[in-house]
Amino acid sequence: MANSWTVATLPNGLRVVVTPIPTAQSAAASLWVGVGSRDETPATNGLSHYIEHMLFKGTERRPTAAMISETIEGAGGGLNAFTTKEVTCYWNNLPYERVATGIDVLADMIQHSVMESVEVERERTVVQQELRRAKDSPGSWVGELISDATYGNQPIGWPIGGTLDTVGTMLRDDFFSHMATYYHPQNAVLSVAGNVEVERIVDLAAQQFGGWKPGADVGRDTAKPERPADYIRIEEREIEQCNLSLAVLGMSRNDPDKYALDIMNTALGRGMSSRLFTEVRERRGLAYSVGSGSSRYRDIGSMSVNAGVTRDHQEEALQVIIAELQRLAGERMGEEELARTKDYAAGSFRLGLETPMSFAQRFGGQLLQDGEIEPPDVTVARLRAVTAEDIQRVATRLFTDAKFSLAVVGPSASPDRLDGILHGA
Repeated sequence: MANSWTVATLPNGLRVVVTPIPTAQSAAASLWVGVGSRDETPATNGLSHYIEHMLFKGTERRPTAAMISETIEGAGGGLNAFTTKEVTCYWNNLPYERVATGIDVLADMIQHSVMESVEVERERTVVQQELRRAKDSPGSWVGELISDATYGNQPIGWPIGGTLDTVGTMLRDDFFSHMATYYHPQNAVLSVAGNVEVERIVDLAAQQFGGWKPGADVGRDTAKPERPADYIRIEEREIEQCNLSLAVLGMSRNDPDKYALDIMNTALGRGMSSRLFTEVRERRGLAYSVGSGSSRYRDIGSMSVNAGVTRDHQEEALQVIIAELQRLAGERMGEEELARTKDYAAGSFRLGLETPMSFAQRFGGQLLQDGEIEPPDVTVARLRAVTAEDIQRVATRLFTDAKFSLAVVGPSASPDRLDGILHGA
């Protein structure tokens, strides 16, 4: 278990976290930037994600996308990136002796991308196709609708990729303006894990990122924790399955109840022994897939349940799901179930930290978003310290007199009928 890491801060403010794993054959490097879709305006919604695409399209030294990818893949590695509501992350994974190449490519992409107009136009179509594909997938699209139904028309509720319209109107100058505001070293973390030496990585980071100019502090919006008026979103489609997502406003990243929430969520909807799987699928045969999850952001969050059911079973499945949520608040969890659930949560957490990439991602994301790294052993201890009373308290907080939001894609009952179920009718 890699429990030792080192954090160094370069003179320009870039934090570098290095996690040596001497037995690894690889080294993973990820560059985290504190910008996502909630840092946009209605007109620029989707810009952070579009920029993520553009940084792979060529730099002054590597003018084409192929030259960037071949530098990494030519060494047997892989590279990619992702954008969320609050962060953008660029990463690559290489044989450990090639780690310098990985850091070089990240630094080049971040600081020297050219974003030529012809590439902006070409990639515009690609981004729009990505949005169309998400809309074509009912399981993906219900996720977009539930975000809107839970958070409403504020930045945290907007789609990460924007819309066809917003992506269609973005100009090259918008990219450089957005990057000038958010892409600077104090708003970023470089995280490297694998068979590496701390001093060498910090030296490489200083060489490659030392010239990255500092920027001004970034102002952040504050989310309104209120359910919107339009809290039921239905998109009727003539498909076989009714895809539904039920959500309620939850907790932020730093909420002290987050460990109890994780254990409660595990008992509720993770794995084939979870309450929802047992009750909705095994006992009643109402759904093929059913599960739960939580999203936590810096000042807001949500808890959700997703299921795929037939139209005939939609109302009953929704009633059973709500009953299971409320049972968590009404009945104290038994010791045997609690012990089994904590074993599952702690064990799956450990199994998720098997690779250099998993450490680079976890530690980089934590340092950027929380300002500190929580040792994995501490996370496990805090998960195991959760009591039945903690779970009941969290369930009561979330599900008693809950203001549920609901999204449906597929054949559906009427909004009035579904609203009645949400209110216990």
